[in-house]
Amino acid sequence: MVKGVLMRSGQASEVRKLLYSGSGIEIGARAASRARHAGDSRAVRVALGFAAIYLIWGSTYLGIRFAVETLPPFLMMALRHTLAGSVVYAWARRRGAARPEFRQWVSAAAVGAILFLGGHGVLAWGEQRVPSGLAALMCATLPLWMVLAGKMTGVEGRLGSRVWAGLLLGFAGVALLIGPDALRAGGNLNFPAIGAVLLSALLWAVGTIWSKGVELPKSSALSAAIQMLMGGLSLMIASAAAGEWSRFHPAGVSVRSWLALLYLIVFGSIVAFTVFTWLMCVSKPSRVSTYAYVNPLVAVFLGWALASEVIGGRTVAATAIILMGVALVNTRQRQGRENRASVLVEKLREVAEEE
Repeated sequence: MVKGVLMRSGQASEVRKLLYSGSGIEIGARAASRARHAGDSRAVRVALGFAAIYLIWGSTYLGIRFAVETLPPFLMMALRHTLAGSVVYAWARRRGAARPEFRQWVSAAAVGAILFLGGHGVLAWGEQRVPSGLAALMCATLPLWMVLAGKMTGVEGRLGSRVWAGLLLGFAGVALLIGPDALRAGGNLNFPAIGAVLLSALLWAVGTIWSKGVELPKSSALSAAIQMLMGGLSLMIASAAAGEWSRFHPAGVSVRSWLALLYLIVFGSIVAFTVFTWLMCVSKPSRVSTYAYVNPLVAVFLGWALASEVIGGRTVAATAIILMGVALVNTRQRQGRENRASVLVEKLREVAEEE
């Protein structure tokens, strides 16, 4: 007992010496400095991550337009997703992800066909005749299609007035964006191509909802990889069925199209996907989802700056209306989650009081 007191007394004496000498204070200051530095460093990485998904995903629409100038659309997307999927698959397996089971490959084949053949392949086909900025604005309706597809499949419950207002506003913006040009035989826009771009957004929404009900690998990276690989296979089959292989001559592909394809593979699929996955772990999903508002603006600007696409008053007005509609739908979804969370907290509180 006495020995223990003496030891504690000696330790206290040593602590006092450190405090008097300033060493303890210096160590604390260094620790605080290191903590602040670590926090600042993380904040910088998060900011750079958001800049990456804003700029990269916003620029992919222009990348697709440049790529399909001399590359067949389905073959181009098949190369993009097959190569990117192979890289992500190898990376995920190297990090310890388990080998996918056969039934998971089957699920990935179905989901990949809807997402990458129906979503990206049809989008690339449409962008042969639709400006990249216009395509991006029409694809900004994805949250609206998600609600409609969820309602048709029973995932969504009753739609309130805010949602219906957002849906009507968003699609009114699309109608304003297209205007009467697409309906005239000699108009500047191609109606089938516009329909294809809108269909690609709808199919992406359907594939996203359906993917939640099928068995896929628990690793998000591995799941995305096998979906890209199987989607690439579907695109290859579609490319062959469309006769693209017989018309494809590598020597006839421009340097700009090859560089655009390389950009889509490396940055559009691999880098952006990795950054997006990391941001979902370190930031709020509602904050990450803001890319849906920024990407169309980036796409419209890049189309104007690098491809001489026209931005008129109608485009500006339609952009504002579409994004307002999307904001109404997304705000309702966030409020729904917050309400469910508050109800759960209240129930837990009641249970605690009863106990």
